Amino acid sequence: MKRLLPILLLASGQLLGQGRFPSLQGELADGRRLELPGAPPNALIIGLAVSAKAQADLEAWYEPAYLRFVSKHGLFANAYRADVYFVPLFTGLNKAGYEPSLKKFRKSAAPEVADRVVFAKAEFDEVREALGIKDRDIPYFFVVDREGRILHRASGRFSDAKLEAIEEVLLGL
Repeated sequence: MKRLLPILLLASGQLLGQGRFPSLQGELADGRRLELPGAPPNALIIGLAVSAKAQADLEAWYEPAYLRFVSKHGLFANAYRADVYFVPLFTGLNKAGYEPSLKKFRKSAAPEVADRVVFAKAEFDEVREALGIKDRDIPYFFVVDREGRILHRASGRFSDAKLEAIEEVLLGL
């Protein structure tokens, strides 16, 4: 039986699950500027947190996602190429916490993690509309292709099933 995926039309006219990832300007711990989605080698995995509560859940993804997609641990891990970035997104009044959070991160982050975390500021309504974000308090994950199209999305706390679903998409590229 063929599995059907629901398609939701947003007010902006974009198809949820078929849209494009919006351009986000960000900064790495070493001060380098980075634009996401940019031009990934094959695919890009972006983990996005919009609140402190979501950021805590996003951090639970760091180690398993790093091991699977960056260090290439796992049965099929060498069968695909993907860059991985985790994005704490500062919006609205939370933008005031950008500099203190970045400064704290610079002091405490392991180098292999620091290269994968992009601090960014944006207007929440624009990001919410473009990505179909419904709950600020959970992290969102997107698999994005070279053209910036969203191929897969997941949200919430880490689970092996969610990680494997992301890997399945990458294997299909």
